[in-house]
Amino acid sequence: MSRIITSLILFVTLFVSQVLFGQSVFDKFDGPEDIKTIIVNKKMFEMMSKVKANDKETQQYVNLLKKLDNLKVFITSSPRQTAEMRATAEKYLKTAGMDELMRISDGGKNVKIYMRSGANDSIVKELFMFIEGNAKDNETVLFSLTGNFNLDEISALTEQMNLPGGENLKKASKGNK
Repeated sequence: MSRIITSLILFVTLFVSQVLFGQSVFDKFDGPEDIKTIIVNKKMFEMMSKVKANDKETQQYVNLLKKLDNLKVFITSSPRQTAEMRATAEKYLKTAGMDELMRISDGGKNVKIYMRSGANDSIVKELFMFIEGNAKDNETVLFSLTGNFNLDEISALTEQMNLPGGENLKKASKGNK
């Protein structure tokens, strides 16, 4: 009996440590030379939100920053890394409980945008975007943003930070109303 309890305690401890300290499935893309990486953590968003706002637009931007937890953007032109990103994204989407917002296919370029809702349908817990380039523009982008925010607010952030896929998020925001 004590062996079962010990095994159960060990399992729970390992599971909790994985949840609390586990790495994101996308962390493997942080480091290779053929992948550009942008990672912004909650602490940086908190620091950025301390900026004094002199106008309404800046204040909206600052208010949004307070709602964000983590931003991860990975960009590559490598066919090998593109295939790995695609496989990882597909596997993640099968288990992450996300809703597809939109899908765009234009001239060989494919854009897929998903979200996981928060406390209600107007709150986004995670926004996920995967952009696969075409022969002319062969950049592949994997984008994950977590927090508790409204989709409309995000298009302003992507414009301010000049992030890849900002135009697509603006379209998704308009289509979600």
